Amino acid sequence: MKTTTQTIRQLKGKRPIVVLTAYDFITAQLATEAGVDMILVGDSLGNTALGYESTIPVTVDAMLHHCAAVARAKPSALLMCDVPFAVAGHSTDYLLDVCTRLLQVGGAECVKIEGGKLIAEKCASVAQAGIPVMGHIGLKPQDVLQLGGYRKFGKSAAERQILIDEARAWEQSGAFALLMEMMDFETAAAVTEAISIPTIGIGAGQGTDGQVLVISDALGLNAGKYPGFAKKFVDLRSIAVEALAQYATEVRERKFPE
Repeated sequence: MKTTTQTIRQLKGKRPIVVLTAYDFITAQLATEAGVDMILVGDSLGNTALGYESTIPVTVDAMLHHCAAVARAKPSALLMCDVPFAVAGHSTDYLLDVCTRLLQVGGAECVKIEGGKLIAEKCASVAQAGIPVMGHIGLKPQDVLQLGGYRKFGKSAAERQILIDEARAWEQSGAFALLMEMMDFETAAAVTEAISIPTIGIGAGQGTDGQVLVISDALGLNAGKYPGFAKKFVDLRSIAVEALAQYATEVRERKFPE
């Protein structure tokens, strides 16, 4: 059965929503077979698939390319695509054009947009145009140059209120859901209680309506340090390296092909 934005909205308060990233045909198949509710073609592909140090170099064309590959897997999960760096800061017409292309060309069924109250208010035009939107507050990786690094948000009472106000702005703009990243756990729970739309957390604790994880983190594919909020459910990198090393050995020893 195909998951829709309405399906996601109806899950608030019933059971946790499962979201996973995917960046190509194969990872989309894996996520679909695992039975996730939503697949996010995140601009995190800049780090995981393209080797950039941040999401900032990721272009609209890159998002279209990867989203279309995921869409060709025909996932039963709701397919969401990130709107990349600086697009939401342009004119409303340009933002609408990019979001439209992500649906028409990329095959996305909804978009995710990072931003606070001003961006949320602008995105009302996107929702009114019939394009489902998920907002993104807390740590916004596209703001890394302004932030000078990554940190947890909502530790103070003042910042908690700002985040609640931002969440309400997204709700009022017509967003169907809200992603909260690297947020104080109590603040994330307070935001979840303050709005009627579902919240999806990453590094925001158990008090959200769902969780999202980067697929390469979940599968243990990355080299080096993992984010503190991530969980490696299998060490697939070691398994893959061992298998490929075996292939290399068998070729050199003329054992493959048989």
